[in-house]
Amino acid sequence: MEILKHDDPLVISFVRAVQTGNLDALRRLLNEIPGLASKRAIDRKGGTRTTLHVVTDWPGYFPNGPMIAKMLMDAGADPNAKATGGTFSETPLHWAASSDDAEVAAVLIDCGADIEVLGGSIAGGTPLDNAVGYGCWNVARLLVQRGARVDKLWHAAALGMMSLVEELMTTNPAPTVRDMTEAFWQACHGGQRRVAEYLLSYGADINGMPDYTDQTPLDAARSLDTRRDTLSSWLESKGGKSSRQS
Repeated sequence: MEILKHDDPLVISFVRAVQTGNLDALRRLLNEIPGLASKRAIDRKGGTRTTLHVVTDWPGYFPNGPMIAKMLMDAGADPNAKATGGTFSETPLHWAASSDDAEVAAVLIDCGADIEVLGGSIAGGTPLDNAVGYGCWNVARLLVQRGARVDKLWHAAALGMMSLVEELMTTNPAPTVRDMTEAFWQACHGGQRRVAEYLLSYGADINGMPDYTDQTPLDAARSLDTRRDTLSSWLESKGGKSSRQS
C-alpha cells in the first residue's frame, strides 16, 4: 500500500477538501487518483492514518462529514483500518467516538465498522470505552443501540442503566469499593443521579477520583460533555460572547 507524506500536495488537497466539506473537490480527487480512498499518509511523528481518520480527526464535525465518510467507503476505504505508529491503534470509529460525532459514527457502523474492536486510547479498549471515557454520550448510546457489549460497572453507571448496575453489583467476586467509586464518578460524569445515589448507598466514596482524572465527582457533574465543550470552543473561535463577559 502506498504511503504518502503529510506534506504531499495530494494529501494537503485531500485534507482541505475534507475539512471544508468540499464534495466537488473530493469527487474530483477520487476520480483523478485511482485508489485514493485506500491510501495512507504518514504524519510528522512517523505514524500513519487513513483517509477515514482524516474525516474523524479531532475535533470532528467537519462539514458534510457523514457524506464524505460514505463517499470514501464507497470508493474502497476500510472502516476497520487502524492508525499506526502511536501508543494506540485506533480505528476511525474510535476517533468518531472520542469527539462524539454520532452522525459519522453511524455511517461507519452502517458500512461495517467493528463496534467491539480494541486499541482505543481508553485502556486500549473499544469505541464504547472511548465514548464513555471522554463523555461522548451521543456516540455511547448509539453504540449500545447498535449492539455494543456493556459488561463493565462504570459503563452501566455512566449510561444510567440501573437494572444492569444492580446486576453487576451482584457478581462474584463483588465489586470493590474502588470499582464502586469509579462507577460513582462515571455516574456523576454522565448526569445519572439515581445511579449515583444507589452506588453511594453501597459505599462509594463521594469525593473519590479514578486514577485517570484529577476531577472530583462534583467537578465531573458540573463539567461539559465533549459535544458541548467542542461546540462552545467553536463558538468562541467564531467570536461568540457570553452574557457574563464585560
